[in-house]
Amino acid sequence: MVFRSGKSWLLLSWILLTAGCTSQQPEQEPTHEDLRLLPGRFADEPVRKPLVAKEAYIGSEQFFVAYEGEDGLVYSGGNWSNRVDLTALRQGPDGDYAGPFILPLEYHRAKRWDRLPEDPIVPRLLSSKYWNRFIDEVFETVLPKADMTGIVMHFGEEDYFLFNNDINNFEARLIIDKPDNYVVAETIDFMDFIKRAQPVLDRFLDGEGIDDRRIVFSTGDTGSYSLPFIFIDRDIPIGIFVRYAPPPPEGPAASKAAQIAQSTGHVAQSHLGGLLSRPVSSVYRLLFVAKDAAVETVTPSWMVTLEAEPIPPLSDGPGMDLDAWEEKLTRITGHEATRGTIDYLVDGEAFFVRYIDAISTATQSVDIRTYIFDNDDFAAKIRDLLRRRSDEGVDIRMLLDGLGTIVATGADDESMPADYAGPQSVRESLESGSKIRVRQSKNPWLVAGDHVKTTIVDNRIAFAGGMNIGREYRFVWHDLMMELHGPVVDVLRQEFERAWAHAGPFGDAGLVLSTLQPRDNNSENVGYPIRVLHTRPGDAEIFRAQRAAIRNAKKYIYIQNAYFTDDAMLYELAKARRRGVDVRVILPLVGNHGPINKSNVLAANAMLEHGIRVFVYPGMSHIKAAVYDGWACLGSANWDKLSFRTNKELNIATSHAPYVDALLAQVFTPDFAMSPELTEPFPVRWSDHLMEIVADYLL
Repeated sequence: MVFRSGKSWLLLSWILLTAGCTSQQPEQEPTHEDLRLLPGRFADEPVRKPLVAKEAYIGSEQFFVAYEGEDGLVYSGGNWSNRVDLTALRQGPDGDYAGPFILPLEYHRAKRWDRLPEDPIVPRLLSSKYWNRFIDEVFETVLPKADMTGIVMHFGEEDYFLFNNDINNFEARLIIDKPDNYVVAETIDFMDFIKRAQPVLDRFLDGEGIDDRRIVFSTGDTGSYSLPFIFIDRDIPIGIFVRYAPPPPEGPAASKAAQIAQSTGHVAQSHLGGLLSRPVSSVYRLLFVAKDAAVETVTPSWMVTLEAEPIPPLSDGPGMDLDAWEEKLTRITGHEATRGTIDYLVDGEAFFVRYIDAISTATQSVDIRTYIFDNDDFAAKIRDLLRRRSDEGVDIRMLLDGLGTIVATGADDESMPADYAGPQSVRESLESGSKIRVRQSKNPWLVAGDHVKTTIVDNRIAFAGGMNIGREYRFVWHDLMMELHGPVVDVLRQEFERAWAHAGPFGDAGLVLSTLQPRDNNSENVGYPIRVLHTRPGDAEIFRAQRAAIRNAKKYIYIQNAYFTDDAMLYELAKARRRGVDVRVILPLVGNHGPINKSNVLAANAMLEHGIRVFVYPGMSHIKAAVYDGWACLGSANWDKLSFRTNKELNIATSHAPYVDALLAQVFTPDFAMSPELTEPFPVRWSDHLMEIVADYLL
């Protein structure tokens, strides 16, 4: 290793220092190269006694740390030089802290090291008494003053809950291990925390007469995923944490053979046992899908008929009458609006922190309905939280789409740690040794799924939107969920009860009995008009409502969706633009389905040709939202035939101005700003048209 400067050598010492903090056996070297995401090695059991650093030395390739723990004095360390890219650790232009970084401990032993490096870097070690005094001062400015509250700090790919416990000592836990009687008062990222803490640290160390520039605190924190040591440099600056890791998952790991076996078994159950318990709904679904395919085949596309019509300038008149529109919508759907409140949770960071907080504070029940519950490392954390809450007496029910979950577990996200092995069966990993009840929706004829994503907590809080449970939704994709309160929660709970009954052993009979039962009104009567819209076999309510909204719009139509394969809706958008409506669409740069990507290319070109403004989101956007002259419609439904006519889908719609304005401000305005506008058609190959046919009929 050749160091280019003294500063690089200092950077090296800061990184290495905190690696030696967990008590583990030597293992094979890990191959994961992303240090910012690199997980610690698994410990057999959580460490329960605080570790106290006694010695630390850093050489050109090895680090050495001795600490006092449950097993007495432990000598530990490992190799760092094959993992650290010094060029990636440069200070930000504004003096921001680099990191956070995590390095694993490779070994521990009772015997002292045989040889130490020449002229090692030796940091100043401070005991937990210093840490406690320092953190008390930091939390005077950071932690909320109210009792039983704390803050969430985003730390790399982990979210930690920081709080003062019932004896007023600092604790740091993964948010999934948050005490159920504590609530989250604020969410900050690591850089925000360091910026708040840095001035306090300088004052504290000066007051203690400590002028060392490199310091390691022994925090006294214990348990799985705790933070027993924190390293802070006062010059660069940089911050490094070390954590314990949980035990590895039990049971057989996932494999392609297991996925094929599960898929085959699920298809057989859907078409044999499913037909016995759900004969009416299965046959009806087949007839409806066949009818829809036949109608689609003989219905011509009228896009070409619009080419002779000029594209007019945008209208400067008012939008549609929303009061009249809501009355018309009641006639279209056959039901009145309910009431409630909406808070938008944009992207996985915002949603999953709130989601985990709600589940960890649940006192009675959690009912989850999702298309995919993945078997990746992040979904495993949610699984472990649900298992713990079920053991603590919370009634946990989970309704998964069978084929959606099975297929998703066979496609690993590129960002997943290379050394993670997911469970072979998601359902078994949820149920085994826990009180969680799991049902899987059947997929007769392989053309219809339960694509709804809702969670109801204690019958008083609901979450709905487009996110499944998995790593890409937390860390990678742009997506949107809603937190709902009020009578709308009762509506969503009733929908869950019906779907749960239909997925049970009595099938169609269970659905009928559930439908006949009276609805309980458990939620507080708060909020403003909100409408729950559905797609069900035989009832294309979401399609009919949005088609009518396009036809009624006079001022603007904004849409963001990853899947544009419905030609009928493209035709309606083109006609709206011919009326002078400002039509804008946001598509992702790269979708997650090959045929859909090809179809999106053709759809984007067609929209551009007809005067519709097309914006290309720089990444994968999974958001499914639209606003028509002040009426918003968003949720799980894509702009494809499956979501409009075949799958089970659920959207939330409202024309209450503050909710619509919030959606525009939090989603559409920033996404339009960051998405380049398409000015020339995408290049098209003959195979793209073939893929469009596949997407039109099957996706």
